[in-house]
Amino acid sequence: MYAILDIETTGGKYNEEGITEIAIYRFDGHKIVDQFSSLVNPERPIQPFVVNLTGINSEMLRNAPKFYEVAKRIIEITDSCTVVAHNAQFDNRILTTEFDRLGYEFNLNTLCTVELSKKLIPDLPSYSLGKLVRTLGIPLSDRHRAQGDAKATVTLFKLLLLKDTSKEIIQNLIKKDPKRQLEPKLIDIIKTAPTSTGVYYMHRKDGTIIYIGKSKNIKKRLTQHFTNDNRKSKRIQLEVTAVTYEETGNDLIAQLKESEEIKQNKPVYNRALRKTLYSYQLSSFEDDKGYMNLKIEKADGRKKAITTYTNSQQAKSSLFKITEEHQLCQKLTGLYETKNSCFLHSIKECHGACVQEEAPGPYNERVAGFLKKYSYENQHMLIIDKGRDIEERSVILIENGQYKGFGFYNLNYQINNAEVLKSIINPMQNNRDAQHIIQNYLRRNKVLKTVKLLPNTVN
Repeated sequence: MYAILDIETTGGKYNEEGITEIAIYRFDGHKIVDQFSSLVNPERPIQPFVVNLTGINSEMLRNAPKFYEVAKRIIEITDSCTVVAHNAQFDNRILTTEFDRLGYEFNLNTLCTVELSKKLIPDLPSYSLGKLVRTLGIPLSDRHRAQGDAKATVTLFKLLLLKDTSKEIIQNLIKKDPKRQLEPKLIDIIKTAPTSTGVYYMHRKDGTIIYIGKSKNIKKRLTQHFTNDNRKSKRIQLEVTAVTYEETGNDLIAQLKESEEIKQNKPVYNRALRKTLYSYQLSSFEDDKGYMNLKIEKADGRKKAITTYTNSQQAKSSLFKITEEHQLCQKLTGLYETKNSCFLHSIKECHGACVQEEAPGPYNERVAGFLKKYSYENQHMLIIDKGRDIEERSVILIENGQYKGFGFYNLNYQINNAEVLKSIINPMQNNRDAQHIIQNYLRRNKVLKTVKLLPNTVN
């Protein structure tokens, strides 16, 4: 299955571009089976030459969805696909960067129709999309618009598939080939790995842990490790002699275990996760007019944080969403610097807290609603979710707003009993990473239930 796509961007500095339009056709090798296209609000200026080239301007994008609003649909339509694009390296980089800003790993195989065309139809004067399709008699409407360019790329790709009679070129041009030959020891490791959710540990011959990871499907993730061609993966493939694992039943506990155990064990190939991942935080304060303000700042363990973020762009994207969902003021959330009214007020989407047209009381109530949703500070609760088998449940303990640890219990147990809780909770470190993992997970995923506790339940 292929995801044939085209992306239009704002232009600008490398890795600072934003998407203005995207079109994706899901193609099974014979016909289009699904499609998606949308303008995208890039939340940044568009370069003038890009406006002239594409005809897409800021006014057209003012009410367009932001990337996080279309991200789920992009993941769905590209699921289990090879990405195909004309100059695939560019489109894939842009898409990967946008997902990185959201803290999501987007990693698919790619095929480039520029490279394929040069191999299969050599000696043409130009391989730019416009000139190439004109030479081949392929219709192209709306040049430099995502839908028109992507549709032309679909027709071009069909032609290239026909010309590739040996099928060798397409296979060789796939950037990451998961079917290449594996060392016998790696095949044996994969055979014995489970398909369940958990944390896995890669060992050298002397037992030293060289890498710790987590996955919803351990076997699938190990296969990716052992078929990847990047430098780190190749080193791991040479050094690993055994993989052990611990099933966790759900992804939340897997994330918490991975985070803590990497910091404790410091595996040589987990350098990036040894230190805290979340360098920005969201905090609140009351200004001299009585309004509650929100502020993105560098993470500081000495300061109370509502939530934390991997980078400033992720924090800003999240705060735009929060401002919109809770009808807050862009000036008071630090997204629009002005001494007067904010931008949303000018289009009548802000009630006027920025110029004191709305009293602090009702505005602060909406901020309080957001804070209640995003923080479990001063809460005492149990987070109950799936266990490692059908008769088991997992439990995470939050006490005084702090993560205390996790455990597993049989369905016959009454886990709100203090003595039972003491016996099953594995104590864990409460730090910014753990807080971020839990809060972020609760916002994005459903757990079986949460149980509120009275203070000092387990003391």
